Parts: sequence; structure tokens; C-alpha cells
Amino acid sequence: MRRNSLTGIITISFFALFTFTACAQQDHQQNEQILMVSKTIVSNTVLLNNQENTIPLLNLDKRTIASVNLGFTNQLIYDSLLYKYAKVSSFSSADYSNSATLNDLEDDLKYFNTVIITLPSTAINDPRNINFILNTAKNKQVIISLFGEGRALNVLDGIKSPIIWTTENTPISAVIVPQMIFGGIAITQKLNQSYSPKYTMGTGYTTNTIRLKYTLPEDANVNANNLREIDNIANEAIKTKAAPGMVVLVAKDGKVIFNKAYGNHTYDNIRPDRLSDIFDLASLTKTTATTPTIMRLVEQQKLNLDTNIATYIPRARNTPMANIKVREVMLHQAGFIPFIPFHNNIQPGDYSRDSSIAYPTKVADNYFIRKNYFKDVMWPKMLNSPIKTRGTYVYSDISMYVMKEIAEHITQTPLDQYVQENFYKPLGMQTAGFLPRNRFAREQIVPTEQDNYFRKTLLQGYVHDQGAALAGGVSGHAGLFASANDVAIIYQMLLNKGSYGGQQYFTPQTVNMFTSKQSDVSRRGLGFDRWDPDLTKKYPSETASPQTYGHTGYTGTCVWVDPSRGLIYIFLSNRVYPAVTDKLITMKIRGRIQDVINKAIDKAL
Repeated sequence: MRRNSLTGIITISFFALFTFTACAQQDHQQNEQILMVSKTIVSNTVLLNNQENTIPLLNLDKRTIASVNLGFTNQLIYDSLLYKYAKVSSFSSADYSNSATLNDLEDDLKYFNTVIITLPSTAINDPRNINFILNTAKNKQVIISLFGEGRALNVLDGIKSPIIWTTENTPISAVIVPQMIFGGIAITQKLNQSYSPKYTMGTGYTTNTIRLKYTLPEDANVNANNLREIDNIANEAIKTKAAPGMVVLVAKDGKVIFNKAYGNHTYDNIRPDRLSDIFDLASLTKTTATTPTIMRLVEQQKLNLDTNIATYIPRARNTPMANIKVREVMLHQAGFIPFIPFHNNIQPGDYSRDSSIAYPTKVADNYFIRKNYFKDVMWPKMLNSPIKTRGTYVYSDISMYVMKEIAEHITQTPLDQYVQENFYKPLGMQTAGFLPRNRFAREQIVPTEQDNYFRKTLLQGYVHDQGAALAGGVSGHAGLFASANDVAIIYQMLLNKGSYGGQQYFTPQTVNMFTSKQSDVSRRGLGFDRWDPDLTKKYPSETASPQTYGHTGYTGTCVWVDPSRGLIYIFLSNRVYPAVTDKLITMKIRGRIQDVINKAIDKAL
């Protein structure tokens, strides 16, 4: 009876943890029991036929992945884990049950080069399944997840594709095996007995951990009970209308130990926030898109931080910013004014409610700006804006407008395209990018603001920042959208000193230089915000360590990395819905949650 009770808890907990909105919040003791079961499954799972090192999967940007279910009952949980690592399309043999063969299913996989097949051992004797596996493997990379009796391996003796086999056919095994495929969990076990002439005792391959793991707090020695206050703070924020909803993610030591969505897209409570929701990241764009691009160019020696702006931007010659060094721009010490309210100067002839050749740039639903508005109006105004405070710290959005222009002159590639090709796709970030309405359903994107003063419409999937919007939605300081999981991936890469998923994106020296304090007059790194040594400011939180770096965003977002704790903390919200409110700031919601996390980690040390 006790075993059945625990199985029920495990099923509910893991289904909630990975499929819907909430991280499992059962108590510490239950988590410890679940982890014991998990560790047993991991220690009894074997990888076969991996002589070509297919597992863990690499080069995600070159893969089109399908998940095919051949009778596995926990497929929903299984696929929900796959989705955290890469874009995956799901298929089931049950949808082809009227066919004598699975030829139709095989035909539907024509656009995929990697096929992950799940099946229980009870399905292994169905000749349709074996023929499907053999036929698919002729021209695609096939990976087999086998759950159940080891005797089934004998039927697979002639299969050359990698096989991950576990005796357990449970929700927990459905959570573990997908993570092994992508390197979130390492494989160490080998067969402890022989099952066929090919699969003999001692056979098996080992792998290393190369990506995030999705697990419970106790797996990182954190007591789940000590994180419960996060719920109270988040619900307080929603109750006081600091924001209608939010997503909080915590990763420690490469493990996502807390990921929970609260509230709703709007105060009408129609659509709950979900873990996969896409948020306007606002100024997180600076450190999640523009700064990584600059890091890459510096590392490639294509950009020198101590060279002046005019070297890279011809139009900057003979302007006030011509002789300012790139390093000054990255430190917000160039003397630029904080921002220019371009939207206040829009004239009736500058925009149209319909698109046309004359008005091609979409700013929001039913709002199009005239051709070359950025080039003819915005950019000249920035180039010729007065330099008033050079050498002192004045946070300015103009800085990252400039850095985008510099990057695009060097790479000869638009910023949105460059970050997709060089970072987001190879990292497995599926939602991150500019102009999300071109790629995702409106309902997956959290509404940002009911804009009643400029665009006169609901902003949903169009950047909130007015300047970035007028520039076409792609800018160096704002315009990036993403889910919390995608944000976690790229900052885990930075926490790993530039390495993730088996690929080195930056050298450790580059990461250290940009994320450490680089200014004599402020707390800043290069592009990155940092912990403030003025302890009266308690920034970004009261317990943040001096190593902490990251950024905040105007829409109610933040990401903070604390190497001393192995920590990534992400908070995404739409605090400017339906209109701008400072309650999230005055109530210190983000910092208070960060303190709960820090204290929970410190108690475990």
C-alpha cells in the first residue's frame, strides 16, 4: 500500500513539475523519496550502440527532431522534457492504427533527420514496430528509448541505432531518459547480465552531463520547504496588482530546481501563465543578445573595445560621438543622454494604420511607420545628440543602439539573424528571438501593455519600448522575447564560462572580462549590470554576493547569475499591464524572491 501511495505521489508530482505550470511543491521528505527512486532508475539505465557518440545529441541547430510513440503510456511527460532541450514534433502510432503497416507514419517523418522512438518492451514483438524502426533508420538518425523487460533486447539484436534501456516503465523514467538523450543526466551503467549475442554483460557506453538537468531542489541539496516563501511573495505581487502574472526559475549547479508560473496573462484571469509563455524581456536584450554578439566579435579580434565609434560606423564621423571609445559605450560612460522619446515627435504623415510600400515597418497591430524612419529620423538624432556626461556613469539606451550598429557593420548581418544562428539555435533556445509574432501564436505571448497613448492598441508580441518599436522591433537595447527556460540556457552557458551542450561559445577569459567589474566609476561590467558595493542599496538583493551579474528589464524582468552559489535566478513578468506601475519595484518583489533563494541555498552549505 505504501508503494502504491508513493507511486501516486510521484506520478502527480512529476506530471505537475514538467507538464503544466507548477514546480512540484510537496515537502522535503517526499522529495527525498522521489529522488531515491530517481537515482535507482539512473543507476539501472544503460546506453547501447553509441559507438558513434550520438548520445548526448549535439549540433541541435542542424537537427530536425521528431518524437514517435510506439505504445509508451507516459509519452506526455517524456515529450515535455524533450521540449525543454530542442524543438520536437510529436507523433504516435496510435494515430495510424487503421493501417496494416506504419508506412504512413514513416512518410509523415520525411522532413525530420532525427527520430526519437519510445516503446515499452511489450510492444517489441509487434512486427510493425520493428519494421518501422529498421526502415526509418535507413536514412535518419534513430534513437530508441526502451522501457521494461531486458528480454526485449534480444529482438533488437540487429539494430544499430543507439538504445537507452531502463527496466522501469514509470513517470519518473519518462522524466529521466529524455534528459539522458540531451545530456542533462549522465549515463554510467553497463549491462549486468547478457541478453543476446550482441548485448552481453558489461556492454554499454557512458556519457557526461552537458546541459541543464530538470529536477527537485533536494537534488542540489536545497530543502524545498525553504523555497515556499516564493509562493507567498508572488501571490502578494498579484494580489496588489504589481503584475498579473509571472514565471520564476531557479537553477543551481546546472540543475533547474524550481520553475513555477503564477497568475494570469491579464487581470481578467482567462489565461493562466505557463512555463512556456514568451515574455518581452525589455533590457535583458542588452545582455542576452547584444552583449554576447560583442563578446564574440571581441574574441574574434574583429572588434577592439579601445577603438572609437567612427572607426566602425561611417555615419558617426563628424558627429559628437565620433571619438568615443567602444569600451565607454559598453560601460555607459560615453556621455549619452539616457534616452530620446522618439514617439513624442511622430507626425500624422509618419504612420499609417495599413501597410504599404510607403509604410512597410510594423510597429504594432494596425500601426505601420514610414519607410526609413529609423535611418532618416531616429539615427541622425542619436548621432548628433549632445555628449554631456562623458566619463561618468549614466545609464543610456542609446549605448546599445550604437552597439547594434557596430555589430551589424562588422558581421554584415542583422542582429536578430546573427544571434539566432550563432547562439539561440545551437543552444537549443526555441522561443528566444525578436519579432515573436512572426513565429508563435499570439496566445503564447504574454500581453505587455494596453497602449493608450502611442499605438492605441494592446501590445502582445510587439516590443513595449517605443524606440525599439519604431526601429522595427529589432534593437540593441530592447525587442528580445523568450521563455524563462530559454533565458536559463544562455545564462547557464555563461555560468559554465562559455561552454554548453558540448560546444564552447566563449573562452572563460572573455566571460570573466565582460561579467566582472570593469568600471572605475560604477558597479558595471561590460554590458552586464552587477552587484552594488553600496550595501545601503541592497542591489540586486540584500543577500546577493559580490560576484553577482545580470540585468533587469523595464517590463518587470530580471536575470541574475551568482557564481559563488552556482545560481541562476530568473523572474519574468508583465508588470506594465494594463499600464505602468512601480509596485513591483517599490515592493522589492524580485529582490525578496532572490533573498529567499539565496538563504535556502546558504542553509544547505
